[in-house]
Amino acid sequence: MGLTAFAGIAVSVAFISNSDCGRHDTGWGHPEHVGRLRAIPKALRDETDLFQRVEHVESRHATVDELALAHDRGYIEQVRALAAAGGGRLDADTVTSEGSWDAATAGAGAVLDGVDLAFRDGRLRSFCAVRPPGHHALRDAAMGFCLFGNVAIAAHYARARQLAERVLIVDWDVHHGNGTQALVEHERDIHFVSMHQWPWYPGTGAADDRGPHRNVWNVPMAANLAPDVYVGALQSAVDAATAGWTPDLVLISAGFDSLAGDPLGAFTLQYEHVRQLTRFLVDRAEQWCGGRVVSALEGGYAPERLAAACVQHMLALE
Repeated sequence: MGLTAFAGIAVSVAFISNSDCGRHDTGWGHPEHVGRLRAIPKALRDETDLFQRVEHVESRHATVDELALAHDRGYIEQVRALAAAGGGRLDADTVTSEGSWDAATAGAGAVLDGVDLAFRDGRLRSFCAVRPPGHHALRDAAMGFCLFGNVAIAAHYARARQLAERVLIVDWDVHHGNGTQALVEHERDIHFVSMHQWPWYPGTGAADDRGPHRNVWNVPMAANLAPDVYVGALQSAVDAATAGWTPDLVLISAGFDSLAGDPLGAFTLQYEHVRQLTRFLVDRAEQWCGGRVVSALEGGYAPERLAAACVQHMLALE
């Protein structure tokens, strides 16, 4: 498993975060508020053995050149300038504050660090507890609480640095990862799988939308189905996306708004299903690419349930 030693304890999973992610101030009335992030280390500390086993990493900040792997430079500068001016709205749902630039670059940097750790330093798997989320962000526009496409940037980064040729992205957020799809669908060797509620925000992600190179597998699902139906559908899509094609790296857009009871979705997954899906991808990654998996937080708007799911996710990443 490529274990390393950390404070005398065997380590297989990195927990990557950055205090600057808390500086993205959306206000407590906004669903994507800082309480989401604060809940995760608290739940991790309560799981004492796991807290001691994971390697705690403070991420770097992504550079403008790294953000530009997926985004227009004019848009990047717009986000930076708006934050420098004290913040404001980029769309009806997406706000910035004075700290949003530092938060967004730290969030993207965390996922890039996860890629570097997986290939260069032997920490094969990591979970990046970051905000703002990223999978709705477009090349030249914010959308759906998202400023920069953290996972999409990481996929392009891995390829640009010649760390990986083939990258698989799996998105189980209850909302379609329209931004990620738009940012990667023109690269034949990035395969994208998204399971999401349908019909639901943002209205994209039809099953017949396979992208220009047929490297997209959208799995639209009705609300309130039995959880095993969702699990089976995502597993089947991953198998289809990797038939005759072996990834060098697996990236997960870990949206925990797919849990039962989330205020912004109507899927029915429980914690055991989070563990099941995670172990499925880890087991596949062991066969494909030596176990390299980098996961990044997306949605999840019931903070205590989100945090508990993150703990289960990290346990299954081990």
